[in-house]
Amino acid sequence: MPTTIPSGKDVQRKWFVIDASGQTLGRLATHAASVLAGKLSPLYTPYLDMGDHVVIINAEKIVLTGLKSDKKLYRRYTGFPGGLREESFVSLLARRPEAIIEQAVKGMLPKSKLGRQMATKLKVYKGERHPHLAQKPQPMQIAS
Repeated sequence: MPTTIPSGKDVQRKWFVIDASGQTLGRLATHAASVLAGKLSPLYTPYLDMGDHVVIINAEKIVLTGLKSDKKLYRRYTGFPGGLREESFVSLLARRPEAIIEQAVKGMLPKSKLGRQMATKLKVYKGERHPHLAQKPQPMQIAS
């Protein structure tokens, strides 16, 4: 029985919606990254983008365990001398909660062109509403 090697044209991408209410950040990001990479598909191929689209709603209701919400810092560099900027988890959650989930999921994807292509299929929204109802996303539960 020969081994079939799928091509990018053979992929039928599905849409999934995940509710982040009360979910732990790391567990949610791990699950979303595996769906984006296509690891749940029986046709998974490491060097092809076989993943599905993921829509995450209620980004502002994500939680961290322990004292991490008080101690976690998000750093970015502006490119200028002395341009290291830090922001705490609490202030970034209040200002832009989508960025927290996006950064966590992108950190779990490959650091290559393929990983950047996979990350384009991630959509994160604050609140219940999202503009992808026409794609008929299926709700996905994460085992806690």
